Amino acid sequence: MTFISPKTDFALKKIFGSVHSQKILISFLNAIVYNNQNVIQSLKIINPYNPGVTNTIKETYFDVKALLDNGSTVIIEMQILNVADFKKRVIYNLAKAYGNQLDRNVGQGYIMLQPFIALTIADFVLFEDIDKMITKFRFKEEKE
Repeated sequence: MTFISPKTDFALKKIFGSVHSQKILISFLNAIVYNNQNVIQSLKIINPYNPGVTNTIKETYFDVKALLDNGSTVIIEMQILNVADFKKRVIYNLAKAYGNQLDRNVGQGYIMLQPFIALTIADFVLFEDIDKMITKFRFKEEKE
């Protein structure tokens, strides 16, 4: 029997981005993001399309996007090739998705912004100076 590599967009979306695979995604996120703690009890797979607010901003699609039961949103991307400026693309996609929560015409305050998690699965060494398989980053003050 031949299996499709989970590194392909198609397979990754079937494994994690299907309404039939919510339990698998919950288990995976609890293991990776929350250190095997059962923080996430439920989630909703949502449209991975991330449009630009204007026609001058690049449109993006995520492999998987889900709304967690705590109000956070998670975006998952699989990257096989180490392309130039990939780290910048990860930050851009997260910042754009985070900012797209607010509708500029409604007058929502920034307090309405919910937490966002960007989970990037890379099939290459992304950080040469770090010898860990899983790395986590937060927007946090440098010394505290």
